[in-house]
Amino acid sequence: MSVTSVDKDFDALTLTLVADFEASTEQVWDLWADPRKLEKWWGPPTHPATMIDHDLTPGGRVFYYMTGPEGERFHGTWRFTAVDAPKSLEFVDYFADAEGRIDDALPPNTVHVELSPYAGGTRMELRAAFDNREQMDQLLATGMAEGLQQAVTQMDALVA
Repeated sequence: MSVTSVDKDFDALTLTLVADFEASTEQVWDLWADPRKLEKWWGPPTHPATMIDHDLTPGGRVFYYMTGPEGERFHGTWRFTAVDAPKSLEFVDYFADAEGRIDDALPPNTVHVELSPYAGGTRMELRAAFDNREQMDQLLATGMAEGLQQAVTQMDALVA
């Protein structure tokens, strides 16, 4: 399994996932850069993703939905603040409505992804940062940590 750790730091208001892959940095980057590959792993297996828009550039966005077991759709959008291919990306992760408008019912979080060579492969560190403890608790209560771990575990098969 690629995921080596998931750390909830309530003092720093972060959730950090570390995963190691037996693949090049470029291969792992491609799982973010290619929307067809991204939808094969983003979201836990019970909630597969469909990418509607995908613009991996600073100022660009991703708009997607995950489909639940009963057919319900959960929409989200990312707004990219930084992209340094194939090393890192940063985006604000929002919940959205079916038209892609930001839904304020749940708070956003800022996600920073860093890819680096490690042990002949690639280490991916994904850090989600929250504005305050209430927002962190609210998102963790949705199963965010478990869902993220399940999602990233699916990346293994795609880089094999």
